Amino acid sequence: MTVPSEPLRNLSQETFSLVNQTLQQYTTQPAVREIGWIRSIGSAVAQVDGIPGVEAEELVQFTGGYFGLVFNADISGLDVVLLDHSPTLKAGTEVRRTGKVLEVPVGKALLSRVVDPLGRPLDEKGDIHPSKYRAIEQPAPSIIERAPVTVPLQTGIKVIDALIPIGRGQRELILGDRQTGKTALALDTIIHQRDRNVICIYCAIGQQQSAVSRLLRDLQKHDAMAYSIVVVAGGEDQPGLQFIAPYAATAMAEYFMFQGHDTLIVFDDLTRHARAYRELSLLLRRPPGREAFPGDIFYIHSRLLERSTHLHKKLGGGSLTALPIIETEGQNISAFIPTNLISITDGQIYLSPDLFQKGILPPIDVGKSVSRVGGKTQLPAYRTITGDLRLSYSQFEELESFARFGTRLDDETRNTIAHGQRIREILKQPQYHPLKVPEQIASLMAVKHGLLDQYPLSSIPEAEHLMHQIIRERASDLCEKITLGQQLTDEEYDTLGNLLREALRNLTTQESHGFD
Repeated sequence: MTVPSEPLRNLSQETFSLVNQTLQQYTTQPAVREIGWIRSIGSAVAQVDGIPGVEAEELVQFTGGYFGLVFNADISGLDVVLLDHSPTLKAGTEVRRTGKVLEVPVGKALLSRVVDPLGRPLDEKGDIHPSKYRAIEQPAPSIIERAPVTVPLQTGIKVIDALIPIGRGQRELILGDRQTGKTALALDTIIHQRDRNVICIYCAIGQQQSAVSRLLRDLQKHDAMAYSIVVVAGGEDQPGLQFIAPYAATAMAEYFMFQGHDTLIVFDDLTRHARAYRELSLLLRRPPGREAFPGDIFYIHSRLLERSTHLHKKLGGGSLTALPIIETEGQNISAFIPTNLISITDGQIYLSPDLFQKGILPPIDVGKSVSRVGGKTQLPAYRTITGDLRLSYSQFEELESFARFGTRLDDETRNTIAHGQRIREILKQPQYHPLKVPEQIASLMAVKHGLLDQYPLSSIPEAEHLMHQIIRERASDLCEKITLGQQLTDEEYDTLGNLLREALRNLTTQESHGFD
C-alpha cells in the first residue's frame, strides 16, 4: 500500500482511496496485442501476414467477428482455415490473436439441443448457457487410465447383439455402399438407449439439411432427444467446420465420460470428413498421396477414435463408445479410407447392397462383420444360445449358393437349408423396432432348437410376436434375470422352451382358423 505524504494524512479515508486509485492508473502496464492482416483469401483458407507469436491450431479472429484456425505457421506467413462463411473478408483485413485453442461448450445444458461444431445453437430454442468449456483436441487416455471392456452396449438389433456384440468403450465401424441403411442402424441404436443411462451424441458431417431434418424428426418422435446432443456441420458449411465437427462432438462426449457416465457417439460419416480434410490440404498446397488424400489422414482419424475407451474406476468408470460410419463404393472395402478405419477400430459391421436388394433388413453380411471385443461383454444368455448360430448360418449360405444350380439335394442338405432360411428370417428386423434382451433370447432360442422349422417363412413374424407376448406375460422373473446378466439354470431354460412351444401351438390354432 502506498504511504501517504504528510498533506494527505488529514484527508478522509474515502478521498485517499480515490487519489490512490488515480495514481495507480498511470503505473498500469499497457496491453500488448498482436495484429496481422490478410495477404490473400480464398473460399476456405486465408494467407495471413504478421502475428509473429501465434501458435499452431490457435484460434484467430478477423474483423467482423469471423473465426479461423491456424493450420500452417512458417516463415512465409500463416495459413488459416476459415470456420465461417465470410463474404466481407478481403486482403488487408485485420486479424487478431485470441491466445486460445478452439473450445466448445460442454455439460447438461447441451442435452436435447442441436448445435454446430462451435457450440452455437441451430434449433431456435434460445441461447445455451454452459457451465464449462473443453478444448476440442485432447490427448487420448493412457493405457493405465483404461479398463477392460466388460459391459455390453445393447443395440436392440438381434443380428448385432447376438453375432456382432458391441461393448461399452468399443469402437465399431459401420460401413457399406450408399443407401444401405447405415444411418438407420445407428439411429435404432440411439433410440434403444432410452432409460438405459447412456448419453448419445450424433455428429452429422457434410450431410444435406433435409436428411438431418428427417433424423431429428425421428429422434423426437421416439423421445430420444432428451438424452442426446446433435452436432451438425452441413454440406453447405465450410470444410473447416466439417473438419472440426467430430473432434468437437468427442469433446462434448468426453465431459460426460469423465463424469462417470456411459456415452455413445456416432460419426456420420467419416468419409465426408476425410474429403473435407483433403480439400483443405490441397488448398493449403500440402502434397497429395493415395487417392489424393494427405499422408496424415490415418493419424487424423486414429487420434480421434483413440479417445473412445472405458475408463478405470479411479477415474469414475465412464465409457465412450464410438460408431464411426463410412461409405464404400461398389462394395470395395479395400479402398484407402475403409482399410484405414478397419485397422483403427475394434471391428466392423458391413452392410451388403445385395442383401438390401433381396429385402433382408438390416442387410448385415455376417461373414464380413466381426467384433474383436464385444464377445467378452455378451450376457450369459447370449453365449448359451448363440454359440453355434454363426457357424450354422455360414454353412447355410454356402449350401444355398450351390442349391441355386438346381442339383438334387439329399434330405440332410434340404433340412440344413430350411433351418438356415429360418435363421435368416428371424434375424430380420424392421427399423424403429429395437427389441429388449429377453425378446431377442426367445427368438434366438426358438430358431436354435428348430422350433420354427415346421412353419412356413411367412408365419415367422407372427410366431415371433406370440413368443414375445407370452414371455412378457408369464415369465417376467426369467426376463428380469436375463436382463440383469444372471445365468439361467437348465430347469429355467426348459421352462422358457415350454412357453415358446405353447406360443407356437397357439400359432397353429390360429392358422387352422385362417388367421395366418
